[in-house]
Amino acid sequence: MTSFSVVSRVRRIFDQKKVGHTGTLDPDAEGVLVVCLGRATRLVERLALGTKTYEAVLLLGVTTDTQDSSGTVLGTSPVTVTEAEAAEAVLSFAGVQQQTPPMYSALKVDGKKLVDLARRGIEVERKSRQVEFSEMEILDVALPRVRFRVTCTHGAYIRTLCSDIGEKLGCGGVMEHLIRTRTGEFLLTDALTLAEIEARKKEEDAEGRKGAYTFVRPVESFYEDLPCIILPEELVRPVLNGNQVKKSDFPDRLKGIRNGQEIRLRTPEGAFVGIFRLDKGLVRTVKYYYD
Repeated sequence: MTSFSVVSRVRRIFDQKKVGHTGTLDPDAEGVLVVCLGRATRLVERLALGTKTYEAVLLLGVTTDTQDSSGTVLGTSPVTVTEAEAAEAVLSFAGVQQQTPPMYSALKVDGKKLVDLARRGIEVERKSRQVEFSEMEILDVALPRVRFRVTCTHGAYIRTLCSDIGEKLGCGGVMEHLIRTRTGEFLLTDALTLAEIEARKKEEDAEGRKGAYTFVRPVESFYEDLPCIILPEELVRPVLNGNQVKKSDFPDRLKGIRNGQEIRLRTPEGAFVGIFRLDKGLVRTVKYYYD
């Protein structure tokens, strides 16, 4: 299943038009995929920038056009390295690296997806970019396979890492299996399958929760480090209508808030309005979430 397919299923389950995810998982991969619903799609960019942790199986002695085991085999080579040499090669990629994105990826060049070009047999030049691999750990070595855990920054490709390791060892290599165990603060141990999500939703709908699902995290929880300010009653309508308001309109409620500081605003009834910033005596909208 592709990440797009997951989003389509979630859209149907929740009858929600706006749904997005925070980082594509290859069809051959499994694990954590963070999905945002409705106005929470405005969180996608922020959440996508977090680090991710993977457990990967590297298969040495093979190269493919997709850098994983599902692609067309381009060549095979005998694996003559020792287990220690293979492990050392994997760990040598820890730290900051320059990585060239694979052709079989969702990245766009001149408005066209690389994967679409690759399927037509077209290869274009891709700019390398800086990525970082950390917390690299060898989990198991049974040549020609090496299983390892790695944490990486946004934009890194584990398929390409496997290919680069194989190239360094002189025998080639592909990613045979991949599972994402963490993305940002979201862990695999806390994840739900699509079937579990659908069952929980039906169960809680029957309980009359009316959308306040216990297994869906509210947007405001991502901003708990920001001061929470309750809107004065007379400012609710102007703010909800998108009008600019002044700091002086908040009698004593913005005391201690510095210029440039971000705050959360709620209605007197406790509804989350969004994130605002104090800017030269004005309270300006940063992210509006009220629905």
